[in-house]
Amino acid sequence: MIEIQGVYAAAITPRSQHGELDFGAAFELIDFLCKGGVNGIALCSEVGEFAALSTEERSRLALLAVKRSRVPVLVGVGSASLEGSLTLAREARRAGAAGLLLPPPHFFSYDQDDLREFYLQFAAQLGGGVPVFLARLPAPCTQLHTSTVLDLLSTGRFAGVEETGDGDSVLHLRAERQGQPWRILASEDVTLVAARRAGAHGAISAAACAVPELVTALDCAIRSQNQLAVEQLEAMLQEFLLWVNQFPQPAVLKVATGLRSLKTGPLAVPLSPEKQRRMDQFRAWFSAWLPGAKKLTANG
Repeated sequence: MIEIQGVYAAAITPRSQHGELDFGAAFELIDFLCKGGVNGIALCSEVGEFAALSTEERSRLALLAVKRSRVPVLVGVGSASLEGSLTLAREARRAGAAGLLLPPPHFFSYDQDDLREFYLQFAAQLGGGVPVFLARLPAPCTQLHTSTVLDLLSTGRFAGVEETGDGDSVLHLRAERQGQPWRILASEDVTLVAARRAGAHGAISAAACAVPELVTALDCAIRSQNQLAVEQLEAMLQEFLLWVNQFPQPAVLKVATGLRSLKTGPLAVPLSPEKQRRMDQFRAWFSAWLPGAKKLTANG
């Protein structure tokens, strides 16, 4: 079994101008991310707009991505139902995914006891063969409470948790881990440094889709305890994230990735005229900012 650690880039899902999934562009993105030094790739996450893809598209993307990638691939199997998630999970397992990211069923709100039953039945019916990570997404799913996460992890049926919190939440999870083998994957770029320093084993980074060299260099600096490099690289990352947070996800990430000479396709939802003007400002800013970020990464 592959050890899940380091930076996993949460990949966008490229589409053609007519809306179909663009597999050729997806291959180019995978090659770009591998060249950028990421430890792995996460497909069909929230940033990958999994809810807008059909089961067939997601299953085929997982199969072809695993074949193409030079690094391990995690596959999101979020769905609106238990059977939907199981279908996606079986296909991803058959494709050779290194692990699965399983959020609660989306759209409706659920109580914690219902979520616990959902996860336990998923694990029982899937029957193993691939690590499963509990995914605590801020949206569009019901939030898994920490007590529910710890209860599920204590069963030994799950490989770990994709944690959206900061360093304090990671420290709490680490304290409860008590030598157990499950792993913590941080998934908030804005608190990546705090989470990694608190003991998160890796990160699922949306920013790494657009600037993989920056996020991987930052992670390396954290692990080597190079404080000066951490401060410089994190400052660059936070500048980028200030723009990301001004737009609906994953608008800036798709535009920025496109500015790296990659095909990404149109945004799923059109921006208002004011946000379109702001996006034009972002394009100009990113084009001016990127050379400095790359130079800092190279120097580090």
